[in-house]
Amino acid sequence: MRKFLTTAFLLLLGWTLSAQNVSDLIIAEVVAEPDSTGILDDYGRQLGWVELYNKSTGTVNYGGCYLTDDRACLRKSLIPKSDLRTKLGPRQTVMLFCSGNGADGTFYAGFTLQPGSTVYLVSNDGRTIIDSLAIPAGLPKGKSIQKHATDLRQQHWEAEPEPCTPSPAILNSKSDIVSGGELMKERDPHGWILSITSVSVVFAALAILWFLFWLLFDRPAKKAAEPKKAKAEPDAEVAAAIALALDMEQDGDVYAAIATAVHLYLNDTVHDVEPGIVTIRRTETAWNNKALNFRKLPR
Repeated sequence: MRKFLTTAFLLLLGWTLSAQNVSDLIIAEVVAEPDSTGILDDYGRQLGWVELYNKSTGTVNYGGCYLTDDRACLRKSLIPKSDLRTKLGPRQTVMLFCSGNGADGTFYAGFTLQPGSTVYLVSNDGRTIIDSLAIPAGLPKGKSIQKHATDLRQQHWEAEPEPCTPSPAILNSKSDIVSGGELMKERDPHGWILSITSVSVVFAALAILWFLFWLLFDRPAKKAAEPKKAKAEPDAEVAAAIALALDMEQDGDVYAAIATAVHLYLNDTVHDVEPGIVTIRRTETAWNNKALNFRKLPR
């Protein structure tokens, strides 16, 4: 059961993709009655012909599709699907001669073209009309009816109402259509605008990359490498107070007290009532008691 469902799914998927591919085909040009200047088929005959065009960017296999001039009989002429030559490349054309005998070959339809009729391209399901092109009743001999591209980029096509000179295997488009490359060439013949734009884009990209590198890597690294700020130097009043104390007292206790006071002051751990003045109170200690330095010997 699982194998059956898988096979059915693959067949359905293949049919869907095929239908999507053939939908990219259009009837680009039709010649109903050629004149003496018309092209010859493989048998040396001058016949009416239909030109198909693949407007997609992929290869389309149109084998199995139908060509007809009768809306009531959509399966009038089958295009053989066993011929590998029925694969049409992207933006390519193929000619099908309407000889009235499909046995003449793969590229022959089993009907002839008449002015006033309409040619239909039918999908390989035999029901879906992919495209059609009406042949004017007054189409002169040796002239064709064509579809012209009104937008080559979007592949928009419209039927040309006036008879045209046949142009097999040539892309039919409006003469006033200008592609993007041609328009750029007209506006900038020497390429200065394109060059300046390209260089500007490159430099802008480099500037953005440099800014991101500085913001994410260089700036944090420099900030981490900066030495820590030293403690603030004592101001003039503090220095004067320290100098005065040193001048008045030469005792070891005084030096120790001054050093302690300065240390506490610079580390913001002590605050005097009087700004700028370090207050030192003399206290008796055993700092200079020489008896403490004697060597203690056993009795």
